Amino acid sequence: MLQIRQTPAVIGIDADPGTYSITQPKAEVNVTTTPGQLTVQSTRPELTVDQSRAWEAYNGGKMLDMNKRIYTGIQQLYLQGIAIKVEQGNRMAQFFRPGNTIAEVYGTDTEPNSFPEVCGPASYDNVDIHIETKEPQIDFRAAKVDIQVERRNPEIEYTRGKLNIYMQQYASIRFIPPELNVQL
Repeated sequence: MLQIRQTPAVIGIDADPGTYSITQPKAEVNVTTTPGQLTVQSTRPELTVDQSRAWEAYNGGKMLDMNKRIYTGIQQLYLQGIAIKVEQGNRMAQFFRPGNTIAEVYGTDTEPNSFPEVCGPASYDNVDIHIETKEPQIDFRAAKVDIQVERRNPEIEYTRGKLNIYMQQYASIRFIPPELNVQL
């Protein structure tokens, strides 16, 4: 019997994959900030105290004001004196009536005329206090942020792998003949 032995062909493949190298530089970021500003301007309150009426009640106040009060008071006293003299004259014109005698009309007028009041009227409300306040002036400027970004493109490198194809084993066919008996 004839034997046939066959060896198949074997192809060898040696492959290394390719490699990627990707690098990307960082982006450059510039941030510029303008700070906010708050300005508050306030004025002090103004306090005004007017105590001139209190001084007028205590000691007559300023000389000019005291002289005005005396002058107007003397005018009033003068007019009152004239009115009293006119009334006395009218009573004396009617001397025939009872009670209008010279002694009764002029005899009761023994009190001296008073001097006008040099001081102003006294009151618990003679001091005027006035407080004036003003609103503060507020000026606000908001902060500003300016962001500048400079991006960098990625750098990509590809290194090709190797590919080696070779015959690891060649195909072969072997015929093995049967043994022959040569003795005859």
